[in-house]
Amino acid sequence: MKNPILFLGTQMEMAGAQRVLLSLARAFHARGYSVQAVFFYDKQGLAADWSAQNDFPVISLNAWKHGDFPLFNLLRLPFGMLRLFARLRGVRAVVAFTPDSNLLSLPIAWLARVSVRIATHHGLIEASPAWVARLHGWVVNSGIATHMVAVSKQVLDYAVQREGVRPERVTVIENGIEPLAINTLKATDNAALRAELDVPQMGLLLLTTGRLTIQKGHTVLLQAIARVAPQIPHVVFAFAGEGPQRPTLEAQAAQLGIAKQVRFLGLRRDVDQLLLATDIFVQPSLWEGLSLAMLEALLSGTPVLATRVEGVVDVIEGGNTGLLVPPNDSAALAAAILRLVADPALRQRLGRAGQAHAKAHYSVDRMAVEYEALLKKQLNEVPV
Repeated sequence: MKNPILFLGTQMEMAGAQRVLLSLARAFHARGYSVQAVFFYDKQGLAADWSAQNDFPVISLNAWKHGDFPLFNLLRLPFGMLRLFARLRGVRAVVAFTPDSNLLSLPIAWLARVSVRIATHHGLIEASPAWVARLHGWVVNSGIATHMVAVSKQVLDYAVQREGVRPERVTVIENGIEPLAINTLKATDNAALRAELDVPQMGLLLLTTGRLTIQKGHTVLLQAIARVAPQIPHVVFAFAGEGPQRPTLEAQAAQLGIAKQVRFLGLRRDVDQLLLATDIFVQPSLWEGLSLAMLEALLSGTPVLATRVEGVVDVIEGGNTGLLVPPNDSAALAAAILRLVADPALRQRLGRAGQAHAKAHYSVDRMAVEYEALLKKQLNEVPV
């Protein structure tokens, strides 16, 4: 058995960083490593399912409880830290995901004398104060993190410029995605799914997936929909995901008079099926690290319309593997929606090119090979 590795995340939820963590853990387990996936808390009640789905330990430290009284959580946190310290016995390397888990776990790993302590950075954390960014940079520069992975060149630049991280302490490793759970959707299943969403028989379905937060630009998308809805009454716009912005977005849709064409789906476990039943995928983000939702849409063969932001421009070549518009520009987004709705040949061409690009460059295997090379290098540099 190869060196024991602990992959650590902040919360168990259906989100991008968590899926990358589990994909990497599965890839390293398949390569003969002893792995465990550990999270500070189980936000969405996923512990039992994730444990059953994987052949290695998937553990919640129960260091927090979503929605509970803050004082109770502050009392839980030290006990969670102690549980983490105990689980680090015999571990040679820790890979932590997102700045929160980097700050919480890597000092503990340093105290536990874990040889290699890798931080990962997936992009700007919404509403993160400047002092947290500087503290994160200090953790990387000081050696508490032996190295950091940025998921895109733009994320590396952000870490250097805003957090003060020294460039030589960062390696860019882009996210990878596992093959979709299903590759095709039966016509009957496709029809049933579209009927569930009340898509007209000859209509189109536009989908966006992800947490309903300010970062994802959903308010801009609703403004764009209001611009085009009267011209394309046969189009349905679906929002898959949950988040703090949902009440605001629902109120905005009603205020704009577009509620009949908008569907808020909440959390979905059938995103693969949704993508295969979708005609256009829209990602209106104001900023990104490297979006797994976008990569999955590309892999499904769905044409992608996204904003020209960090973590997107490295992946999509505008006009070739997808369409790009400026962020926070509802007029440009509306025009691009109309263009795609009116041109099925363009949708087909973008979908095929995007799928080929995703298959060639964004596999979990490629990502795991790069992480393994980094870990081996780090372990070889640790004094015996």
